[in-house]
Amino acid sequence: MRTFVTLACTECKHRNYHTTKNKKQTERFETKKFCPSCRKHTSHKEVK
Repeated sequence: MRTFVTLACTECKHRNYHTTKNKKQTERFETKKFCPSCRKHTSHKEVK
């Protein structure tokens, strides 16, 4: 019941992380992570 999603930085748009989320969730996943290209903690959103 879980799907793989890719997380991209909201500032530089690099796709840095992969994670899983529940299939029943309809909204996009968002979390704060470290971006190696920006070299700081930024918010990362789910992309397709």
